[in-house]
Amino acid sequence: MTGFRRGVRLGVDVGRARVGVARCDPDGMLAVPVETVPRSDASLARLAEIAGEYEPLEFVVGLPVNLQGNDTPSTDDAREFAAALQRLTTIPVRLVDERLSTVSAHAALRSSGRTQRNSRSIVDQVAAVVLLQHAIDTEKTTGTPAGSVMPPTEEPA
Repeated sequence: MTGFRRGVRLGVDVGRARVGVARCDPDGMLAVPVETVPRSDASLARLAEIAGEYEPLEFVVGLPVNLQGNDTPSTDDAREFAAALQRLTTIPVRLVDERLSTVSAHAALRSSGRTQRNSRSIVDQVAAVVLLQHAIDTEKTTGTPAGSVMPPTEEPA
């Protein structure tokens, strides 16, 4: 664990309809699902409440780029959501490439016997777990945190 920064992290998978949330323990042993937050005007406030409960070192927000690594409309949406979250909570946000995290989440749910239809309510949480676990494993393996830190924003929420 050379170079691993001890502390809880919250993983966030931003979608158009739902936001999946996961967390890890302070030692980064395991990422676990927390909640699926409906995407609405209240989403950011709910994430701030969750952050108040877990007191994270940072948010790890998935950056949905295409398979070539290029931005998509969802990438812009995730960046805007992450910036608003950082303004509201003042907790640092790290943007991490989430290519295939939702695909991996669907595959894991299928292998556990769940259909896509009865997984809809939890697939975002599982995608957040996949994203967060990847970020933790990267930092533990390389000693360098995954992704990039969003620059602090000056505007009020």
